[in-house]
Amino acid sequence: MTNGIDSGCFQRRRARLAAAMRSGVAIVPTAPERSRNRDAHYPYRFDSYFYYLTGFAEPEAVLVIVAGAAPMSILFCRDRNPEREIWDGFRHGPEAARAAFGFDEAHSIDRLDALVPELLADRDALYCHLGADTAWDTRVTGWINRVRERSRSGVTAPSEVKDVHALLDEMRLVKGPEELAVMRRAAAITAGAHRRAMRAARPGRAEFEIEAELLHEFRRHGAQAPAYSPIVASGSRACVLHYVQNDGVLKDGELLLIDAGCELDGYAADLTRTFPVSGTFSAPQREVYDLVLAAQAAAIAAVQPGNRWDAPHRAAVNVLAQGLIDLKLLSGALAGIVETEAYKKYYMHRTGHWLGLDVHDAGEYKRGGEWRSFVPGMVLTVEPGCYIRAGEGVPERFAGIGVRIEDDVVVTDAGAEVLTQDAPKSPGDIEAWLRARDA
Repeated sequence: MTNGIDSGCFQRRRARLAAAMRSGVAIVPTAPERSRNRDAHYPYRFDSYFYYLTGFAEPEAVLVIVAGAAPMSILFCRDRNPEREIWDGFRHGPEAARAAFGFDEAHSIDRLDALVPELLADRDALYCHLGADTAWDTRVTGWINRVRERSRSGVTAPSEVKDVHALLDEMRLVKGPEELAVMRRAAAITAGAHRRAMRAARPGRAEFEIEAELLHEFRRHGAQAPAYSPIVASGSRACVLHYVQNDGVLKDGELLLIDAGCELDGYAADLTRTFPVSGTFSAPQREVYDLVLAAQAAAIAAVQPGNRWDAPHRAAVNVLAQGLIDLKLLSGALAGIVETEAYKKYYMHRTGHWLGLDVHDAGEYKRGGEWRSFVPGMVLTVEPGCYIRAGEGVPERFAGIGVRIEDDVVVTDAGAEVLTQDAPKSPGDIEAWLRARDA
């Protein structure tokens, strides 16, 4: 078992990739360690593509998959080193990693440059990902050139270089049951953290204090890290979409927007709730909140097998645009406002994104120029919002109100399963939860 997922699952993924390649060699490195300053590093986080195929979380590792009649998966990783393990912790080493993770072969990472050209010899295609790291690109080119140097001996180098991410994106897009089990747990931890944060919020507290409550709850339940920098935005700061300073003070009469999710065993949750600091929505806040909630309900209803990716966004936009007309924030006919995108003054982002090992997960949104269709196992966020910044023509009672409501949703055979439903969302449930805070 690797973080709750059986090693056989990773072996099957490698076999699927080899079958999709048909022939050739794939090379997938993990992420490098990054220096923060002097002797300190940023907390290490593996490359998602590498981890998806291996379950191996150590740095300095590369996976090689040889496709064909007798496919083979080979791991290159760090050797055991008792001295370094005293300082930095356990290393599997090649032999233990081969046995634990089901590789056909495993070698020291120190042998990578010597063995990869041999593995590339007389192979028709190389599958890798270029353009993200200049040093890695140079290394790959060096391996190919070393094979080309042997051309007079009748050895051929790969004639094609293909993007391995294109194949892996399609694999990662539809989650298996083992992935969904982890994501349900990540969603439950995240929903609990939001409930805790709601109870902790009150006038006079700092945004970073509420952030601390979230992080405490994530870690307390076994999540390794936040999946992204939490947004804890009170008052008009909620109108800044990626506000992460979290250094403001909560005030009576304002809303608090929290966008935060944990990462559990590599998989992300992504959840947003907006609620009144005082415990009760004002009339203008409630009007805007109800509008966004209705837009989200329409979007979630559009998450159905066979519907196209843009169906939830179009459903949310239609509700929001009509609501903005009703609130007299926009004027004109609904069709015209949607066509000209006049609603973007108050709603400027898309309604969701894929979710998985990455917060904005792998997978194309269009195929052949057309929005792709939903199939069971896809996971996405549904997150409409309304951000009313003070300015010319904005009624004072709405100025500074920012609302976003976001849930994580799985496409099922029957429609949609909301993973994050345990975080209070209806105005009545929110106000009841906050009343208990003050009891």
